Amino acid sequence: MNFFHFWQRFQRLVLAFFLLAGSAGTSAHEMTLADLSLRQVAPKEFSWSWGVPGKNTPISEDMKPVWPEGCTADAKMVRCGERGLAGNLSVQGIGNNYSAVILRINWQDAQQSVHTLSKNRPSVQLFGSSRDERGALEVAQTYALLGLEHILSGIDHLLFVVTLLFLVGFNRKLVVTVTSFTVAHSLTLAASALGALTLRPPPVEAVIALSIVLVSIEALNNRDTVTRRRPEIVAFLFGLVHGLGFAGALKEIGLPDNHASVALLTFNLGVEAGQLLVIALAWGLVLGLQRFKWIPPLRKVTLYAIGSVSVFWTFSRLATIAA
Repeated sequence: MNFFHFWQRFQRLVLAFFLLAGSAGTSAHEMTLADLSLRQVAPKEFSWSWGVPGKNTPISEDMKPVWPEGCTADAKMVRCGERGLAGNLSVQGIGNNYSAVILRINWQDAQQSVHTLSKNRPSVQLFGSSRDERGALEVAQTYALLGLEHILSGIDHLLFVVTLLFLVGFNRKLVVTVTSFTVAHSLTLAASALGALTLRPPPVEAVIALSIVLVSIEALNNRDTVTRRRPEIVAFLFGLVHGLGFAGALKEIGLPDNHASVALLTFNLGVEAGQLLVIALAWGLVLGLQRFKWIPPLRKVTLYAIGSVSVFWTFSRLATIAA
């Protein structure tokens, strides 16, 4: 295959990929979550139902709860034996269509327990009451994996990191830029998760998409602009908004009453681990391809593709605000 045919095929693949990414629409950075809700109606009886936060869609049939030993269930009720709702509760099928299940238990004493189940941790230990006896280590492991999963499944967050790499390159300035982005989104993630800062999701989502557009334009622009001279400032300002996007996902998941600070910290560390993983993979790709002469035009095509998808996201999210 000569270079011309290779280049044509590559362009078609890039276009197909970003058209597919664009079809994700206004929720490109959200995790796919399912709600499993239980409400205690008697000491040993619970009504239960499936749901998807913010959507009126049915749960796929491959998602099935496995109730603790001694509990039996029909389509609407769970009835447990002498121990009550105590023991190991798991969900089969996590990871096929939904990345996590949020288990919400509303107890008769007006307390609510919130647990997060994922493909890596598909079960939770219950104790028959509203007491949350999970240890700090279990909470840390669960929320670190959720943070990692969120950033790796968040197309728009990843594209922003990629455009920063195109803008700055792999040099010392990249360390300062990525650190600024990290500090900024950590601040707003913590402030929002703790209730000190609240913004509606649609404007946040629109600004996140717009941030990718603007950084893509700057990466294509060879002029000596403020953004090129001080990319860490741009990364910090937009990082504040991206942190609110991370907080939106964490709000849907919920923080445990016990070890909430541990959950918040490890979720953020999971996000950072995913971000560093993407940067490391990009660095390896650049090292492997830098000897080829067709890298400059490839860079330009990729930035135009990212920018085009992000423009689509921006207008789609603005339309959601106006609707």
